[in-house]
Amino acid sequence: MHFVKAKGILSSKNGMNLYRGCTHGCIYCDSRSKCYHMEHDFEDIEVKENAIDLLACALKRKRKKCMIGTGAMTGPYIPLEIEIGNVRKALQLIDTYGFGFTVITKSDRILRDLDLLQKINEKTKCVVQMTLTTYDEELCGKVEPNVCTTRERFAVLKRLRDAGIPTVVWMTPILPFINDTEDNISGILELCQEAKVYGVICFGMGLTLREGNREYFYQQLDRRFPGLKEQYMRTYGNQYIIESPDGSRLMELFYRKCKEAGILCDNEQIFQYLHAFPENDFGGQISLWDLGVE
Repeated sequence: MHFVKAKGILSSKNGMNLYRGCTHGCIYCDSRSKCYHMEHDFEDIEVKENAIDLLACALKRKRKKCMIGTGAMTGPYIPLEIEIGNVRKALQLIDTYGFGFTVITKSDRILRDLDLLQKINEKTKCVVQMTLTTYDEELCGKVEPNVCTTRERFAVLKRLRDAGIPTVVWMTPILPFINDTEDNISGILELCQEAKVYGVICFGMGLTLREGNREYFYQQLDRRFPGLKEQYMRTYGNQYIIESPDGSRLMELFYRKCKEAGILCDNEQIFQYLHAFPENDFGGQISLWDLGVE
């Protein structure tokens, strides 16, 4: 890891990156893309040493309460968080100043902060977003090797359910020839139904590959799925959007299963919910968290 002094902490959409870089090792990670201008090795975590002071100043200045988000670019509950504690410190500030909070994670380390998540949710609103891509545990270990498995994340979702904290699942990306199967989609949605998640975000059956993450993805295919890189290259070449050959059929399955389970699956409506502070109207056009890195 290395330390830097940041100029700001909150984006225009009130998202924040307390760290830059990640050690989860997910083979598909878009944050490795060169367009994000991360000049250091991805696993060499950049710690914003003044992040908490910047956040305190930003929250004090805000005239209107809102949802504060994290996790769009970097998994906030990387192992280093146990040592540094910036997420917990940020949660304490968010609770103190009466803001809402939402986080995207795939780590069960979030349970360390269950007390603060509950306090925020009781006062305003807290939503935990959890990524689930693979129903099969062995496959999960290949695709997301250095983070807790799907079953462990499912246990987190149930703990949050029992604590009264709403949850949203990101079922993305779905990797062609790897996890683009009916069994995988159905299995994940069955877990979501049991955990009573509010909604499932899905951007279609596929992924995006661009300079930076494409090279890493192909390297990991060679390592974990021998011969599959060649199939990708033959099928997709250098395309940015990589769609599963079974995409249409699997999306039909996805929508049907969500409807049967009573799970919201309209991305726009889910993002409206995530961004809406309790006193605000849920209507209007809402965009994704700003992914710009400060």
